[in-house]
Amino acid sequence: MIDKLFGSKTRVKLLHLFMSHPGQSFYVREITRLIDEQINSVRRELSNMLEVGVITSDNADNKLYYQVNQRYEFYTALRAIFAGETITAGPTSATSSADGVNDHHITIINEIPALRLAVLSGVLVKGSLSPVDIVLVGNLPATKVKNAIAMIEKIEGRELNYTVLPYDEFYYRLSVRDKFITEILSDKHSVAIDKDNILSGSNSQ
Repeated sequence: MIDKLFGSKTRVKLLHLFMSHPGQSFYVREITRLIDEQINSVRRELSNMLEVGVITSDNADNKLYYQVNQRYEFYTALRAIFAGETITAGPTSATSSADGVNDHHITIINEIPALRLAVLSGVLVKGSLSPVDIVLVGNLPATKVKNAIAMIEKIEGRELNYTVLPYDEFYYRLSVRDKFITEILSDKHSVAIDKDNILSGSNSQ
């Protein structure tokens, strides 16, 4: 049944493989062995999946490697289907704002000691194309940051790209219109926490 829904048996096997191993790369002949399908069929489906954006490719050691694109729009839905992993949204009381930001994410981030500013973007904000998902500002304890990010990653069912900046560095880079900061703030984003009102009036773009 699921073969008919998704077009081919090879494609279904590939989706099972990639969705069950996020962060892991495979080369073509390795894939053919793992899913027991003909190489031409595998190459055809890999090309289709690359075009759609479900997977990405990279050259290493004279081989072309493929892995699932965790930033693909429907990644969490496909993983729930093909990896049997239920993606939760945190506590049942959690709600989302108009830009898709999960309130539970903000609660988790807000518990990081000494946090002064948190900007969400990327996969955490609807309509954002930023490669960065979270910017945290303050002199923050590394362990607390890692724990908070891990909790949000578990809720999202994917790895997140995040940056931690000391307050003085962020303020300086903001004042000189640093490219990295400017690109994040010019894209769709959400200012989740701003204890010093640094970005007052810039809650979303």
